[in-house]
Amino acid sequence: MPKHILTRGHGRALSRHHKVAAAGVAALGAAAIGLSAVPSNASTTNTAEAPAQTAKVAYSTQQIQGVKPDVNSQLAAAGVKVEQIAAKKQAAAEAAAKKQAAAEKKAAAKAAKARQAAESASRSAERAEVKKAAAKKYGDNLDGWIREAMSIMKKHGIPGSYEGIHRNIMRESSGNPQAINLWDINAQNGIPSKGLLQVIPPTFEAYHVKGTPKDIYDPVANIVAACNYAADKYGTMDNVDSAY
Repeated sequence: MPKHILTRGHGRALSRHHKVAAAGVAALGAAAIGLSAVPSNASTTNTAEAPAQTAKVAYSTQQIQGVKPDVNSQLAAAGVKVEQIAAKKQAAAEAAAKKQAAAEKKAAAKAAKARQAAESASRSAERAEVKKAAAKKYGDNLDGWIREAMSIMKKHGIPGSYEGIHRNIMRESSGNPQAINLWDINAQNGIPSKGLLQVIPPTFEAYHVKGTPKDIYDPVANIVAACNYAADKYGTMDNVDSAY
């Protein structure tokens, strides 16, 4: 009986001892685990002296209000503004083009009117000249030939007076439009002088005036061509007093 009591009392003492030992083993094991978790090259820090500072971050799953609508509104406003600017530019370009077209049309109409007026005036002048020419009649004689020739010379700016023309005609042909020289040097060279003012064919061809017949024996054509030649060589038929 006393043996069993001793055994139970010894058992209780061992139980406390074992508890202390178990606690120490647990502490050592925890320390060993902590040391094994720290890398060999890492420095140890006294967590009691320098506690780790952890930033607190607040997260929210709620959508930010008003951001997207505002951006869309700004983009829409910008788009409208660009369209307005483009529309203004297009309207200005169309207005300028319309104005230019109107100006060109007006200028064309003005030019056409001016041409019509000029053409009308020219036709009127031509009709007046024709009427005047038709009304003016020259005699078919030396006086009439000289006067008709002088009216043509005046139109072409060929100088020559009635007296100078008449004087040279009387010396050269005595007023005979069919006169021909068959004895002088020109005749010897095969180009005899012909007509009222005794013009050789090459000279008549060179100084013939448009609007007169291309006939060296025509009295008016002969006088005008001869006076045209004399104006070129001597200044005027009035300066000729001998063979020329």
